[in-house]
Amino acid sequence: MQNEYNKTRYNDTELQEFQQLIENKIKIAREELGELTGALSSSNSNGDDAAIAGKTLEDGSATYEKEQTNQLAARQKKFIEQLEAALVRIQNKTYGICKVTGTLIPAERLRAVPHTTMSMAAKLKQAS
Repeated sequence: MQNEYNKTRYNDTELQEFQQLIENKIKIAREELGELTGALSSSNSNGDDAAIAGKTLEDGSATYEKEQTNQLAARQKKFIEQLEAALVRIQNKTYGICKVTGTLIPAERLRAVPHTTMSMAAKLKQAS
């Protein structure tokens, strides 16, 4: 196997490993999204009863909780979209190549953040 610093892209075996990792993360993320949308559905049915009973302090708390759940669901959807985009990059054999520097993103970073499109150097530069 080539030294990772001399490589310009990951080989098919490595891409297959990343694909498995991403597919597992998508499965888990979809399950979590299902739980969040289920919680939203059940809170909607409870919300009608609260409206009939009148506004209380608990209504505000329930509304806040619903907003938080909505935000979590939106983040989860975005995460799934990013993971699916990573699968497309795997199919195109461009996965793991930094979109800023054009260098290979280390495998350790891809295992930790499989949907990333930037190396740590590019990400740190962007933050500053």
